[in-house]
Amino acid sequence: MNDPDPFDRAAIERRQTERLRDLLREIASSNPFWQAKYRAAGVDPRSVQTLADLRRLPFCTKWELIEDQATHPPYGTNLTYPLERYNRMHQTSGTTAQPLRWLDTPESWQWVLECWGQIYELAGLTAADRMCAPFSFGPFIGFWAAFEGAARLGMLCLAGGGMSTSARLRLIVDHQATVVCCTPTYALRMADVAREERIDLAGSSVRALIVAGEPGGAIPGTRSRIETAWKARVFDHWGMTELGSLACECVENAGSMHLLESECIAEVIDPATGEPVEPGQIGELVITNLGRTGSPLIRYRTGDLVEPEDGRCSCGRWSLRLKGGILGRADDMVIIRGNNVFPSTIEAILRDFTEVTEFRIEVHTIRSMPHLRIQVEPSRDVAPHDRNTLADRIEAAIRDRLNFRAEVVAVLPGTLPRFELKGRRFFRVT
Repeated sequence: MNDPDPFDRAAIERRQTERLRDLLREIASSNPFWQAKYRAAGVDPRSVQTLADLRRLPFCTKWELIEDQATHPPYGTNLTYPLERYNRMHQTSGTTAQPLRWLDTPESWQWVLECWGQIYELAGLTAADRMCAPFSFGPFIGFWAAFEGAARLGMLCLAGGGMSTSARLRLIVDHQATVVCCTPTYALRMADVAREERIDLAGSSVRALIVAGEPGGAIPGTRSRIETAWKARVFDHWGMTELGSLACECVENAGSMHLLESECIAEVIDPATGEPVEPGQIGELVITNLGRTGSPLIRYRTGDLVEPEDGRCSCGRWSLRLKGGILGRADDMVIIRGNNVFPSTIEAILRDFTEVTEFRIEVHTIRSMPHLRIQVEPSRDVAPHDRNTLADRIEAAIRDRLNFRAEVVAVLPGTLPRFELKGRRFFRVT
């Protein structure tokens, strides 16, 4: 099937409908997980003939998948084909739950790489670019998919596994990499090390950083820090191990991610009711992926909160977009004095203070009410007598913008941990 024109909305929807029908016919006859789920719900997936019909099918959650793998170890029953057809295994990081193991057939893996080709295209990258992957290759899918997707496109790919941050920076500079794929946290960490070692990142060949794994790429203050240090454009990108890579910003419109709607069907729902929200309202992203038929997901509740916007982008594409990227996770939201507060809300304020190099956010429950305690680590050039003043200024900024008081404590430089992958900065303390 030929790819639809991304500038033709009707062609995208025809493609989605055809692929959805094909997928549902296949799983109805061969996938034990979906057969059991739809039998229990009393619905025949083959009755779904239009995009509107998709709402007849029940949602799927990560907890169902975790329970399925626990009951049927090690891979669960979401397998459309015999096990010998599968040749790759990846797993989630386990940041929010028990790690999920995910299998791919050669055909499903090619689809994953094709999605990455569209990600790179949205970011304006071509075979002439050189991509550096500054991370160790483990079971996490993002590393492998970004690297192999770039190689499939024709880029020269530089693997940074098993290296120190200093060595990775030298790899980037010496080989004149033009693209770096990493988490926002690690982009900032590399910038810190480059500054300490007097490596001129701003003068390097890097012109684009594709970041994912946490909300930082969509937070203006975090994005600005990365772009200033690297003198390169940040492209925020979104995906999940169990779904694939399915959204990225385009060259024309920073701050709004395009969903790859030729490869998935996206819904945005009220997390409490399951009903769809209107463009401009915040809701939970629900995804049906259309090309990963070996272990597909249908109406999968991601737990990620987004603000959908439709209509034609300034780049000309008609795909649904996520304004501001991923705003936060539904299970990370804290209600304080009537405010819906996410870790990214606090990070956006902290990143406005250039003296802050790292932070930790704790939610404490005191007399049944949530309270925030924030540790901030100043840079080493902040004088000791100015550290408490910095904490006071941050407290005032939070009070002014969010209308509640948070306790802010300045800790000594070097106190808080650094991260190469996702930064873990948010904790609920009972």
